[in-house]
Amino acid sequence: MATETKPGTGTDTDTHAGGEAGAREAAGPPGRRRRRRLSPWVEYPLLAVVALVLAFLIKTFLVQAFLIPSGSMQNTLQKDDRVLVDKLTPWFGSEPDRGEVVVFKDPADWLAGHPVTPPTTVQKALGFVGLMPAAGEQHLIKRVIGVAGDTVECEGTGPLKLNGRPLDEPYVYAGNTPCSDDEGGRFKVTVPAGHLWVMGDHRQASQDSRYHQDDGRGGMVPLTDVVGRAVVVAWPLPNWSTLPVPDTFDAQD
Repeated sequence: MATETKPGTGTDTDTHAGGEAGAREAAGPPGRRRRRRLSPWVEYPLLAVVALVLAFLIKTFLVQAFLIPSGSMQNTLQKDDRVLVDKLTPWFGSEPDRGEVVVFKDPADWLAGHPVTPPTTVQKALGFVGLMPAAGEQHLIKRVIGVAGDTVECEGTGPLKLNGRPLDEPYVYAGNTPCSDDEGGRFKVTVPAGHLWVMGDHRQASQDSRYHQDDGRGGMVPLTDVVGRAVVVAWPLPNWSTLPVPDTFDAQD
C-alpha cells in the first residue's frame, strides 16, 4: 500500500533543516561573538603611540644611543660614531669597572666653553624617545682607568701606572704618549669611594680627569653621574664593533 505524502512536506522539511545548520555554522559555536575591528584611523595612531612608548621605555631602562661629538676617544671611537649604551646592568647594582668605556653627565662644567649645536624640534622629539642619539645633552664619554681605592699616576710621558704597575695601553691613539709632560699630565691620585678616574684614548686631545683636578672633586666622576657602559659602535656600519675591556686590566683584579 502506498504511503501518502503531503505535497511539499519533504522538501520543506529538508530545506528548513539545512537552513538552520547553515546558519549555525556561519555564526560559529554558541556564545562566541565576532571581534570588531578598529578603524584604520584609530588603529594606526594607536600602534604609533604604543611603539613610541616602548621606544621610550627601552631608552630609559635598557639601551640608549649616543653620538660621539669629538675625537677624544680615537681610535677606539671616531667623531660622529653612534654608540649603544647599556643602562640595564646598573639597575642590578653593577658598577663601572676599569677599562670600560662609559657615558656620564658633565660632573662639574667640564664642557664649559665648548660650543653645543642647538638641536632641532625633530631631533629633540626623536632623541626623547630614543629613536636617535640624544641631541644637545651635556654628556661625555671616556675610559675608566681607576675605581674606588685605586692609585693612578703619571710622570713625564709615561707609562701610566695603576696601583704601582705600568699599564700596557694598546688603545692609546697612535703617536700619543700615555702621559703628558705638562701641568695636568703629571699627577698621582687615589680614587675615593663612589667615584671614577677617567681618561680619553686620544691622550693629547682629551680634556679628562687630568685637567679638571681643580673642579671641586679632584677630577673624579661620581658614580651617580654615570649613564651606562658603551658596548657597541652601531653606526656607521663600516665602524661597527664591540667595546670589550682590554686584557691589560685583568692583572689588576
